[in-house]
Amino acid sequence: MATAATKRKAVQIGTHSGTFHCDEALGCFMLKLTPQFQDCSIVRSRDASVLAECDVIIDVGGVYEPENNRFDHHQRGFSEVFGHGYNTKLSSAGLVYKHYGRDVIVSHMKLPADHPDVETVYLEVYKNFIEAVDAVDNGVNQFDTDSPAKYIVNTTLGSRVARLNPTWNQPYNDETLDAGFAKGMELAGKEFLESVHYVADVWLPAKQIVATAIAERHQVDPSGQIIVLKQGGCPWKDHLFNLEKELAVEVPILYVLYEDERERKWRIQCVPPTFGSFDQRKSMPEAWRGLRDEALSAVCGVPGCVFVHASGFIGGNATYEGVVEMARKSVAA
Repeated sequence: MATAATKRKAVQIGTHSGTFHCDEALGCFMLKLTPQFQDCSIVRSRDASVLAECDVIIDVGGVYEPENNRFDHHQRGFSEVFGHGYNTKLSSAGLVYKHYGRDVIVSHMKLPADHPDVETVYLEVYKNFIEAVDAVDNGVNQFDTDSPAKYIVNTTLGSRVARLNPTWNQPYNDETLDAGFAKGMELAGKEFLESVHYVADVWLPAKQIVATAIAERHQVDPSGQIIVLKQGGCPWKDHLFNLEKELAVEVPILYVLYEDERERKWRIQCVPPTFGSFDQRKSMPEAWRGLRDEALSAVCGVPGCVFVHASGFIGGNATYEGVVEMARKSVAA
C-alpha cells in the first residue's frame, strides 16, 4: 500500500486516508482489474496536492469529472445515477463501475465490447451487486417504510469491510488503516468477482434453458401454465419473469418442474408473483401440504409422491409422469 510519502509511480489511484468504507475499497479493486490501471499503486491521502498528482481519484476531492478520472460523490448537488432504469444515487464504486465496468466484463467474458451478452452481464451485475453498495453508502433505505426493522443485519458486505478498520482500542494510524484497507479491497473484490462469475457463467446460460421450457410448455400441458426445465438447479425465476414480458405470455406460468440431480427425483415448484417474494401465484392444494409418501399419494391420487412442503410452495414425486400429474391437478384445483 502506497502512502502520501511514496514517490510517484507510473500510474496511481488516489483515495482518502483515514477510516475507509466498502465503496472506495471496491472501486479501487475494480480499477485494478482494467488494463489501464492494473499495475497502479494506491495513494491514500487527504492532501489535495498529493491527490492532484494521481491519475484517477475516487471518493475524495469533491469533483465528479469522468473525462478527468475524478470520481467523488460527496459534493453538494451530486445526483448521478447508473441509468438504464436504476435511480439509486451512485457511490464511488458505482461511479467506477459505470465508466469502467464494461471493461471488467469484457475481460472476464473474453468477448468483444459490443457483444450483447456483455451489456446483459454489465447491467445484471449492477442490479445484483453494485447497486446495494451504492445504496448503503448513500443511506438509501431498501424499503419505503418508517416501521422499525424486525431484526438486525450485521453481515452485509459494507458491514464486513467496515469492521476491518481499527477498533477504538486498537492503534489508529496509517499502518493499521492501510493494512485494513488492503484487506477490504480483497474482501469486496473477491465477492465482486464471484458476482461477475455467477452472472456471466451461471445465470446467463440458464436463460436459454428457461426460454426453451417456455416455448415447449404446451407440449407438457395444454394450459401452458406448466414448464419443464431440462437442467435442474439452474436459476430460473428472474429469467421467467423477464421472458414472460418479452414473449408476451398471456396466461401466467404457475409451476416449474425439474429433476433433482442428487436424488434423481422430480420437483414441482410454484412460481412466485414477483422475484424475491415468498408468496406464490398459486400454491399446491391445501389438503396436500405437509404430507409425505403414501399418505400424500392417497390424498392427491398420484402414485410416487414424495412430499409437499407445509406452505405448499414445493413438492416432489419419484417420476416425471407423477410430477406432471401433480402439476396438472394443482392447475385444475
